[in-house]
Amino acid sequence: MSFDIDVTLRRGDARIATSFAVEDGLVVLFGPSGAGKTSTLDMIAGLLRPDSGRVCVGGRTLFDREGGTDLPPERRRAGYVFQDSRLFPHLRVRANLLYGASAGSAPDEMATFLGIPHLLDRWPRTLSGGEARRVAIGRALLSNPAFLLLDEPLSSLDAARREEIMTVIERLRDEARLPILMVTHDIAEAERLGAHIVRI
Repeated sequence: MSFDIDVTLRRGDARIATSFAVEDGLVVLFGPSGAGKTSTLDMIAGLLRPDSGRVCVGGRTLFDREGGTDLPPERRRAGYVFQDSRLFPHLRVRANLLYGASAGSAPDEMATFLGIPHLLDRWPRTLSGGEARRVAIGRALLSNPAFLLLDEPLSSLDAARREEIMTVIERLRDEARLPILMVTHDIAEAERLGAHIVRI
């Protein structure tokens, strides 16, 4: 099972409950802002600890409250692309790509795959939103993740940049051969990119 998720989390008076099991294909977590989509990604990545349930990805149990399993984030091998990209402003694009990269990583090949080889010597402050998002995706992939989490990867982009990133995600979906979970509140994005849509 690529994703087998059944988690609950209380935050103040709110309760987040997410449950789905999907065998393969890109999964889209769809719902309105504030529904708990990002919190669900954080629980899968190990940045938040669920109050109950389990997290299994690619056949590996990452968290099981009853079974006593709770792998730390660095052992979960999640490639996490945050909504705001979170590039290091003091590092050029090449160094950002290599931050946390696994041994033998090839930033030039990744840059070519993402269509950004001309940006390798640029500073993050000079990038457009779409360019920064592609760098963030490349950095996540170069860490040799077991799975990829994409948090609103198309947010705050104009139509042309959104189309660029959707094309990148489609290539990842079709070529990368790793479990991908993407968050969005846009049903058109969900229907175009997701093999499975989970409403939250």
